[in-house]
Amino acid sequence: MSGHSHWASIRHKKAAMDSKRGRLFSKIARRITLAAREGGGDPATNLKLEYAIAEAKAASMPKETIERAIKKGTGELAGEQLYALTYEGYAPGGVAVLIEAVTDNKNRTAAEIRHLMERHGASLAGTGSVAWIFEKKGLFMVEADKADEDSLLALALESGAEDMQRSGNAFQITCAPADFAAVKRALTERGIPLASAQITYMPQTTVAVDAATGRKVLELLEALDEHDDVQNVYANFELPEAMLAEVS
Repeated sequence: MSGHSHWASIRHKKAAMDSKRGRLFSKIARRITLAAREGGGDPATNLKLEYAIAEAKAASMPKETIERAIKKGTGELAGEQLYALTYEGYAPGGVAVLIEAVTDNKNRTAAEIRHLMERHGASLAGTGSVAWIFEKKGLFMVEADKADEDSLLALALESGAEDMQRSGNAFQITCAPADFAAVKRALTERGIPLASAQITYMPQTTVAVDAATGRKVLELLEALDEHDDVQNVYANFELPEAMLAEVS
Protein backbone atom coordinates (compact mmCIF):
# COMPACT_ATOMS: atom_id res chain seq x y z
CA MET A 1 0.00 0.00 0.00
CA SER A 2 2.33 2.68 -1.28
CA GLY A 3 1.82 6.09 0.29
CA HIS A 4 0.03 4.67 3.32
CA SER A 5 1.29 4.89 6.89
CA HIS A 6 -0.57 3.95 10.04
CA TRP A 7 2.21 5.47 12.15
CA ALA A 8 1.75 8.85 10.39
CA SER A 9 -1.91 8.91 11.44
CA ILE A 10 -1.13 7.95 15.03
CA ARG A 11 1.81 10.33 15.35
CA HIS A 12 0.00 13.43 14.12
CA LYS A 13 -2.71 12.92 16.74
CA LYS A 14 -0.08 12.35 19.41
CA ALA A 15 1.72 15.55 18.40
CA ALA A 16 -1.52 17.52 18.58
CA MET A 17 -2.02 16.32 22.16
CA ASP A 18 1.61 16.63 23.23
CA SER A 19 1.96 18.70 26.38
CA LYS A 20 5.76 18.60 26.28
CA ARG A 21 5.91 21.79 24.21
CA GLY A 22 9.41 22.68 25.36
CA ARG A 23 10.74 19.41 23.99
CA LEU A 24 8.82 19.87 20.73
CA PHE A 25 10.20 23.39 20.29
CA SER A 26 13.73 22.15 20.94
CA LYS A 27 13.43 19.49 18.25
CA ILE A 28 12.03 21.88 15.66
CA ALA A 29 14.63 24.54 16.52
CA ARG A 30 17.40 22.05 15.83
CA ARG A 31 15.77 21.21 12.51
CA ILE A 32 15.64 24.88 11.58
CA THR A 33 19.26 25.47 12.60
CA LEU A 34 20.52 22.50 10.59
CA ALA A 35 18.48 23.51 7.53
CA ALA A 36 19.83 27.07 7.70
CA ARG A 37 23.38 25.77 8.10
CA GLU A 38 23.05 23.52 5.05
CA GLY A 39 21.13 25.82 2.70
CA GLY A 40 21.25 29.37 4.04
CA GLY A 41 18.86 31.45 6.09
CA ASP A 42 16.39 32.48 3.38
CA PRO A 43 13.36 30.16 3.23
CA ALA A 44 12.54 31.50 -0.25
CA THR A 45 15.63 29.72 -1.58
CA ASN A 46 15.91 26.95 1.02
CA LEU A 47 12.96 24.55 0.75
CA LYS A 48 14.07 22.48 3.74
CA LEU A 49 14.13 25.61 5.89
CA GLU A 50 10.73 26.69 4.58
CA TYR A 51 9.19 23.37 5.66
CA ALA A 52 10.85 23.56 9.08
CA ILE A 53 9.57 27.09 9.65
CA ALA A 54 6.06 26.06 8.58
CA GLU A 55 6.17 23.24 11.12
CA ALA A 56 7.38 25.65 13.79
CA LYS A 57 4.51 28.04 13.10
CA ALA A 58 2.01 25.17 13.16
CA ALA A 59 3.32 24.30 16.63
CA SER A 60 2.91 27.97 17.71
CA MET A 61 6.63 28.47 18.19
CA PRO A 62 7.39 32.14 18.95
CA LYS A 63 8.80 34.20 16.08
CA GLU A 64 11.85 35.12 18.17
CA THR A 65 12.69 31.47 18.73
CA ILE A 66 12.48 30.75 15.01
CA GLU A 67 14.72 33.70 14.15
CA ARG A 68 17.26 32.70 16.80
CA ALA A 69 17.43 29.15 15.42
CA ILE A 70 18.02 30.50 11.90
CA LYS A 71 20.80 32.80 13.09
CA LYS A 72 22.51 29.89 14.85
CA GLY A 73 22.47 28.04 11.56
CA THR A 74 23.88 30.93 9.55
CA GLY A 75 26.55 31.66 12.15
CA GLU A 76 25.15 35.03 13.25
CA LEU A 77 24.74 33.57 16.74
CA ALA A 78 26.94 31.01 18.47
CA GLY A 79 25.48 27.52 18.50
CA GLU A 80 26.39 23.90 19.11
CA GLN A 81 27.82 21.72 16.35
CA LEU A 82 24.96 19.56 15.09
CA TYR A 83 25.06 16.35 13.07
CA ALA A 84 22.23 14.77 11.08
CA LEU A 85 22.20 10.98 11.48
CA THR A 86 20.04 8.15 10.15
CA TYR A 87 19.57 4.78 11.83
CA GLU A 88 17.92 1.70 10.35
CA GLY A 89 16.56 -1.37 12.07
CA TYR A 90 13.83 -3.91 12.65
CA ALA A 91 11.03 -3.79 15.20
CA PRO A 92 9.08 -6.84 16.45
CA GLY A 93 7.27 -8.65 13.64
CA GLY A 94 9.96 -7.77 11.09
CA VAL A 95 8.71 -4.19 10.83
CA ALA A 96 11.23 -1.87 9.15
CA VAL A 97 12.17 1.25 11.12
CA LEU A 98 13.96 4.34 9.82
CA ILE A 99 15.12 6.92 12.38
CA GLU A 100 16.30 10.47 11.67
CA ALA A 101 18.18 12.24 14.45
CA VAL A 102 20.03 15.50 15.03
CA THR A 103 22.66 15.47 17.77
CA ASP A 104 25.70 17.24 19.15
CA ASN A 105 27.21 13.93 20.28
CA LYS A 106 27.19 11.06 17.78
CA ASN A 107 28.48 8.39 20.14
CA ARG A 108 26.01 9.17 22.90
CA THR A 109 23.03 9.18 20.57
CA ALA A 110 24.05 5.94 18.85
CA ALA A 111 24.40 4.17 22.19
CA GLU A 112 21.06 5.46 23.45
CA ILE A 113 19.19 4.55 20.26
CA ARG A 114 20.69 1.05 20.34
CA HIS A 115 19.64 0.65 23.99
CA LEU A 116 16.09 1.78 23.23
CA MET A 117 15.81 -0.63 20.33
CA GLU A 118 17.09 -3.60 22.32
CA ARG A 119 14.90 -2.80 25.32
CA HIS A 120 11.82 -3.04 23.09
CA GLY A 121 12.79 -6.25 21.32
CA ALA A 122 14.14 -4.49 18.24
CA SER A 123 17.59 -4.29 16.66
CA LEU A 124 19.65 -1.86 14.61
CA ALA A 125 20.75 -2.91 11.14
CA GLY A 126 23.37 -1.80 8.64
CA THR A 127 23.09 1.19 6.35
CA GLY A 128 20.75 0.47 3.45
CA SER A 129 19.04 -2.45 5.16
CA VAL A 130 15.58 -0.86 5.23
CA ALA A 131 15.99 2.61 3.69
CA TRP A 132 15.03 1.22 0.26
CA ILE A 133 11.55 0.41 1.58
CA PHE A 134 10.78 4.12 2.10
CA GLU A 135 10.23 6.82 -0.50
CA LYS A 136 10.30 10.59 0.03
CA LYS A 137 6.83 12.08 -0.38
CA GLY A 138 4.77 15.11 0.43
CA LEU A 139 2.17 14.14 3.02
CA PHE A 140 -0.96 16.01 4.09
CA MET A 141 -3.22 14.86 6.91
CA VAL A 142 -6.86 15.99 6.96
CA GLU A 143 -9.24 14.99 9.74
CA ALA A 144 -11.95 12.79 8.23
CA ASP A 145 -14.76 14.84 9.75
CA LYS A 146 -13.41 18.10 8.31
CA ALA A 147 -13.86 17.36 4.59
CA ASP A 148 -16.05 15.42 2.17
CA GLU A 149 -14.05 12.45 0.93
CA ASP A 150 -15.06 12.61 -2.76
CA SER A 151 -14.59 16.37 -3.02
CA LEU A 152 -11.24 16.22 -1.22
CA LEU A 153 -10.00 13.43 -3.48
CA ALA A 154 -10.99 15.34 -6.63
CA LEU A 155 -9.28 18.53 -5.40
CA ALA A 156 -6.13 16.66 -4.37
CA LEU A 157 -5.74 14.89 -7.70
CA GLU A 158 -6.47 18.04 -9.70
CA SER A 159 -3.72 19.89 -7.83
CA GLY A 160 -1.08 17.24 -8.52
CA ALA A 161 -1.42 14.74 -5.66
CA GLU A 162 -0.73 11.09 -6.42
CA ASP A 163 -3.12 9.39 -4.03
CA MET A 164 -5.45 9.76 -1.07
CA GLN A 165 -6.26 7.04 1.45
CA ARG A 166 -8.10 6.91 4.74
CA SER A 167 -6.14 5.77 7.79
CA GLY A 168 -8.07 5.72 11.03
CA ASN A 169 -9.79 9.06 11.52
CA ALA A 170 -7.78 10.94 8.92
CA PHE A 171 -7.23 11.17 5.17
CA GLN A 172 -3.64 10.89 3.94
CA ILE A 173 -2.88 12.77 0.74
CA THR A 174 0.47 12.03 -0.87
CA CYS A 175 2.38 13.74 -3.66
CA ALA A 176 5.85 14.01 -5.14
CA PRO A 177 8.06 16.42 -3.17
CA ALA A 178 8.22 18.73 -6.19
CA ASP A 179 4.41 19.09 -6.14
CA PHE A 180 4.17 19.76 -2.38
CA ALA A 181 3.78 23.55 -2.67
CA ALA A 182 1.12 23.34 -5.39
CA VAL A 183 -0.98 20.79 -3.51
CA LYS A 184 -0.70 22.70 -0.25
CA ARG A 185 -1.73 25.94 -1.95
CA ALA A 186 -4.77 24.28 -3.55
CA LEU A 187 -5.92 22.78 -0.25
CA THR A 188 -5.45 25.96 1.78
CA GLU A 189 -7.10 28.18 -0.85
CA ARG A 190 -10.14 25.90 -0.76
CA GLY A 191 -10.24 26.24 3.04
CA ILE A 192 -9.32 22.63 3.83
CA PRO A 193 -7.96 22.50 7.41
CA LEU A 194 -4.64 20.64 7.40
CA ALA A 195 -3.80 18.62 10.49
CA SER A 196 -0.24 18.40 9.18
CA ALA A 197 1.72 19.06 6.00
CA GLN A 198 5.27 17.80 5.60
CA ILE A 199 7.90 16.17 3.43
CA THR A 200 8.34 12.71 4.86
CA TYR A 201 9.26 9.12 4.06
CA MET A 202 6.41 6.74 3.21
CA PRO A 203 6.67 2.94 3.08
CA GLN A 204 6.33 1.40 -0.37
CA THR A 205 5.31 -1.90 1.20
CA THR A 206 3.77 -2.64 4.60
CA VAL A 207 3.88 -5.51 7.08
CA ALA A 208 0.57 -6.56 8.67
CA VAL A 209 0.91 -7.22 12.40
CA ASP A 210 -1.53 -8.57 14.97
CA ALA A 211 -2.69 -6.51 17.95
CA ALA A 212 -0.08 -7.87 20.37
CA THR A 213 2.81 -7.19 17.99
CA GLY A 214 1.29 -3.85 17.04
CA ARG A 215 1.36 -2.72 20.68
CA LYS A 216 5.04 -3.66 20.95
CA VAL A 217 5.85 -1.73 17.78
CA LEU A 218 3.92 1.33 18.98
CA GLU A 219 5.71 1.24 22.34
CA LEU A 220 9.05 1.23 20.53
CA LEU A 221 8.13 4.05 18.15
CA GLU A 222 6.75 6.19 20.95
CA ALA A 223 9.92 5.65 23.01
CA LEU A 224 12.07 6.65 20.04
CA ASP A 225 9.86 9.64 19.30
CA GLU A 226 10.29 10.85 22.89
CA HIS A 227 14.09 10.81 22.63
CA ASP A 228 15.43 14.36 22.57
CA ASP A 229 17.70 13.75 19.57
CA VAL A 230 15.19 11.91 17.39
CA GLN A 231 13.53 14.10 14.77
CA ASN A 232 11.44 11.58 12.85
CA VAL A 233 10.63 7.89 13.02
CA TYR A 234 9.20 5.95 10.07
CA ALA A 235 7.87 2.39 10.07
CA ASN A 236 6.05 0.14 7.61
CA PHE A 237 3.60 -1.71 9.83
CA GLU A 238 -0.13 -2.06 9.27
CA LEU A 239 -2.38 -2.47 12.30
CA PRO A 240 -5.68 -4.37 12.46
CA GLU A 241 -8.49 -1.91 11.66
CA ALA A 242 -10.07 -2.23 15.12
CA MET A 243 -6.80 -1.33 16.80
CA LEU A 244 -6.10 1.53 14.38
CA ALA A 245 -9.46 3.11 15.16
CA GLU A 246 -8.68 2.80 18.85
CA VAL A 247 -5.29 4.48 18.76
CA SER A 248 -5.91 7.11 16.07
